[in-house]
Amino acid sequence: MKTKKENLAKMEAIGLKHVKVNDSFWNPWGKLVKETIIPYQWDALNDRIPDADPSRTITNFEIAAGRKEGKHYGMVFQDSDLYKWMETVAFSLQWDRDHEWEKIFDEVVSLIEDAQEEDGYLNTYFSVNHPDKKWTNLKDDHELYCAGHLMEAAVAYYDATGKTRIIDLVSHLVDHIASVLGKQKGQKAGYPGHPEIELALMKLYRITEDQKYIDLCQFFIEERGKRNPSHYFDIELEKRGGVKKSSNRNYDYYQAHLPVREQKTAEGHSVRATYLYSGMVDLANELKDKELLDVCRVLWENTVNKRMYVTGGIGSSSHEERFTVDYDLPNDRAYTETCAAIALIMWAHRMVQIEADHKYTDVLERALYNGALSGISLDGKGYFYVNPLEVWPHTANCRHDMRTVKPTRQKWFGCACCPPNIARLLASLGQYIYSANDSEVYVHLFIGGEASFKIDKQSIRLTQNSNYPWEGRTKLTIDLERPATFTVSPRLPGWCRNVQILINGEIKDVPVDKGYAKIKREWQNNDTIELLFDMPVEIVRSHPEVRVNAGKVALQRGPILYCLEEVDNGANLQDLRLKTNQSFVVEYENGLLNGVTVIKGKAAATDKDAIEDKLYTTFTYPEVEKEIKAIPYYAWSNRGENEMTVWIREK
Repeated sequence: MKTKKENLAKMEAIGLKHVKVNDSFWNPWGKLVKETIIPYQWDALNDRIPDADPSRTITNFEIAAGRKEGKHYGMVFQDSDLYKWMETVAFSLQWDRDHEWEKIFDEVVSLIEDAQEEDGYLNTYFSVNHPDKKWTNLKDDHELYCAGHLMEAAVAYYDATGKTRIIDLVSHLVDHIASVLGKQKGQKAGYPGHPEIELALMKLYRITEDQKYIDLCQFFIEERGKRNPSHYFDIELEKRGGVKKSSNRNYDYYQAHLPVREQKTAEGHSVRATYLYSGMVDLANELKDKELLDVCRVLWENTVNKRMYVTGGIGSSSHEERFTVDYDLPNDRAYTETCAAIALIMWAHRMVQIEADHKYTDVLERALYNGALSGISLDGKGYFYVNPLEVWPHTANCRHDMRTVKPTRQKWFGCACCPPNIARLLASLGQYIYSANDSEVYVHLFIGGEASFKIDKQSIRLTQNSNYPWEGRTKLTIDLERPATFTVSPRLPGWCRNVQILINGEIKDVPVDKGYAKIKREWQNNDTIELLFDMPVEIVRSHPEVRVNAGKVALQRGPILYCLEEVDNGANLQDLRLKTNQSFVVEYENGLLNGVTVIKGKAAATDKDAIEDKLYTTFTYPEVEKEIKAIPYYAWSNRGENEMTVWIREK
């Protein structure tokens, strides 16, 4: 097995096996993955977490494998919870070969083999509960989605161990899928209602170069949204005896309202959309399909410039977990599913490999440090499915139309897609930091550690020292056996207005291309590059069309978005008016929230002693000055149930 390199990409990500994270901010998260998250989620999958929603995922496989008797429990996509957990374990094995978890993984593979049917079919829901309904509802039933997550786990485990047993398992599954779905006589011209398998098939293609994987991916992407002459989702509905009632509005939930090459706006379920776009980038890259890549560019611009929250969260509506319309970004009802922020990171990472433009990695970083990281508690045992930007617990706990908003993280979910998704993101962090080609190494993220790569047949090591995101100084040290000429291209973040670049201690002016500094020279052993980013407190304002934020501002420092919590600032945060022309105090508090930098300042508030006991009045209430304290958004709700807001009224 080998990697195919003839494509559109300007670079390839340096894989986990060649990256070691050693970073003051991220080390605790890596430790949490190994010591807490993996075992905690394994216990959850085995129903060993007291007072948590049951999973029964392992039990479902045991029933499908004939080891137990019973009925399938849970969501139709329950299998994918296990597969994402497996991928997390596989990623962790790439940077720490833990033989105990490897043994458990192999035992899980044996269980899955026993659950797989002789013809290659694999899905416990249908094998156990509805064997007569396989492949009859691709729109809703997630068979291909689950298969895709197993494929991703298989690739990650092969990368970690070199074992091909699980690759053989998924190859058998793909052969079965390709025999059922396609354009040949007797096949169904269907594609997944929940995209995901597309990007997974491309991962399999890259390690095997087996044409069957890219062919199946291309079929799913190109067939999507076509009418030949009828829409496939209507065809299968009619075959099930249903009444045709679909419309373009219904199709857009599945990103099937138009053929993908005709789509211009991000529509429907936000996770499905961004998984699909990731697969489209992969396919365009391998096929050198510039037209399909242009579609991805158009969809990207619509997503991040009109439909993304300041946290990097996407999908503003709880109804169908979807995108709505441009600039519809409510704060207290923001859905912003954790999975959606993760999928945006995956899409951004693919785009930057081709474009080499920091506008993609700026969004990746925004979503990583804010919209995704908020989805997990600091102890690794609590999870947000929904990540709002404003919470008033008394209201959220009462109103039916805000029932998805939870003021505290949950131990687990009946629909538990987010917990293993954030786990696999944290476990795979190293693969997002660096990329390289034959003459250049890119530094996308400022995370301490080491990366190894080859240029001109020489092994080179790049060491990064950083106290990011709290400080704007990063030092890169080059370790090589003999002098070599190549380019080091660190990202200059879009949030930074002022940066100094020092080479071996001397300030240098270097060319910049699309937000990446281009430092080309003959490098000697122990040469250094220092990046000094100005990191003041910044006042963020929305586009005027984001009407809910009119007259409001947010606080940002470096890549970190901040929020106010009631525990620091008292109740009724919406009454505060921030003085934006002040000098803020920035302090690192080692004992707060596992160590964070906080922002302190002043705001005006209504004088509570002057308030009349009337709901409305013509009286003008006097103001008092109040000290405020803002914490990183990702760390909110780790100190009990309390009010929170990102956007603050401006004085």
